[in-house]
Amino acid sequence: AFGGFGTTTTTAAPAFSFSAPTNTGTGGLFGATQNKGFGFGTSFGTGTGTGLGSGLGTGLGFGGFGSQQQQQQQTTLGGGLFNQPAQTPAQSNQLINTASALSAPTLLGDERDAILAKWNQLQAFWGTGKGYFNNNIAPVEFTQENPFCRFKAVGYSLMPNNKDEDGLVVLVFNRKEADIRSQQQQLVESLHKVLGGNQTLTVNVEGVKTMPDDQTEVIIYVVERSPNGTSRRVPATTLYAHFEQANIKSSLQQLGVSLAMARTELSPAQVKQLLQNPPAGVDPIIWEQAKVDNPDPDKLIPVPMVGFKELLRRLKVQDQMTKQHQTRLDIISEDISELQKNQTTTMAKIAQYKRKLMALSHRTLQVLIKQEIQRKSGYAIQADEEQLRVQLDTIQCELNAPTQFKGRLNELMSQIRMQNHFGAVRAEERYYIDADLLREIKQHLKQQQEGLSHLISIIKDDLEDIKLIEHGLNESIPIRGGVFS
Repeated sequence: AFGGFGTTTTTAAPAFSFSAPTNTGTGGLFGATQNKGFGFGTSFGTGTGTGLGSGLGTGLGFGGFGSQQQQQQQTTLGGGLFNQPAQTPAQSNQLINTASALSAPTLLGDERDAILAKWNQLQAFWGTGKGYFNNNIAPVEFTQENPFCRFKAVGYSLMPNNKDEDGLVVLVFNRKEADIRSQQQQLVESLHKVLGGNQTLTVNVEGVKTMPDDQTEVIIYVVERSPNGTSRRVPATTLYAHFEQANIKSSLQQLGVSLAMARTELSPAQVKQLLQNPPAGVDPIIWEQAKVDNPDPDKLIPVPMVGFKELLRRLKVQDQMTKQHQTRLDIISEDISELQKNQTTTMAKIAQYKRKLMALSHRTLQVLIKQEIQRKSGYAIQADEEQLRVQLDTIQCELNAPTQFKGRLNELMSQIRMQNHFGAVRAEERYYIDADLLREIKQHLKQQQEGLSHLISIIKDDLEDIKLIEHGLNESIPIRGGVFS
């Protein structure tokens, strides 16, 4: 129990919350003017996880429903995946020292202690560094898991839906997927040797999936054959417990295994207990909001994301999953294109077989007619045949009637012939000029144009001469008049 950051009392107090700290002593958490800006609030976004099989094994402090999970299945879940165990005296002292480093350090004994307090607060917000507060007490180590670290958020990861009887165990190798697939048989033999080389055990690979940082996730299961001929899968918890033995674990590490975990589903009681207890350092208000914002509570579970490394890891996993989805979409697109080609080919073959069937049907009918003629040769016409002949004559008369089918067909044929004739006439009315002839016509027209131009120039000259003569005559008439007078 902790009574507040402003005092040194250790009396019983209600549950501590970092969302809205209250001043219970003289100094408060960060002084009287800084409490209003502190708290996680609701500004942390919630990311979306990709998968729980390999993602939660590192970086979150629990074994991805692997190591810690399996050790707790045989006992109660006290101190479980996200549980906050009861505070011990050492934890109480740690919390008191943290409060002292953040609010009231006494390292220098002057106004510089206030600057040191602000520096310790900045380190606590960042989640790294050491907080010095007393000469006689060791400094406080600030990590990203401390409740004051601001670089925290809540994301969602997919809960496994495999049962323990499925026997699926995930092995994460520090090798590329191409290397694992090329040496998959050797890997299976090596795992069989790790299991003791028992001839009744068979190691099978369920799937291989690439992971960021050149890692590969391999999902395996082991089948055990009994002397009576029956076989069963080894439970995942049993196989995982065998892999966690010290000598077996060292052998797996020599093969390049960096992480092993059993892929089993959680019971409703376990899920309920995980959701009821916020992870250490995460504000209960944020945890409750994350549960409300869960897009699929039946399949996803909220998980804390602490620090940039965890955020980067989830981003890489998401990018990797996006690439896998794109690869799968490309494969599906290629399959669809191939199916469309096969469909086109099949349709063409069906049409060809229909034509063959029709031709064979006609040939078969002709054979049957000839056979029937030979069989009935020499026999008189029977009553049913006479009746059939009458029906055929009636149909023939109807077809030959002017107003019936034959007349209409003749009319349609006449219209088609007329349209073809008019089309041919219109086609014949089109004229085409040879290129040489066209060139000669152009040359002739050009010469005609030049002759006309020359004739026009001569007429213009003649008009000018006539005007000059007329002008001279008009000037000579008055002179002659003067002479005669």
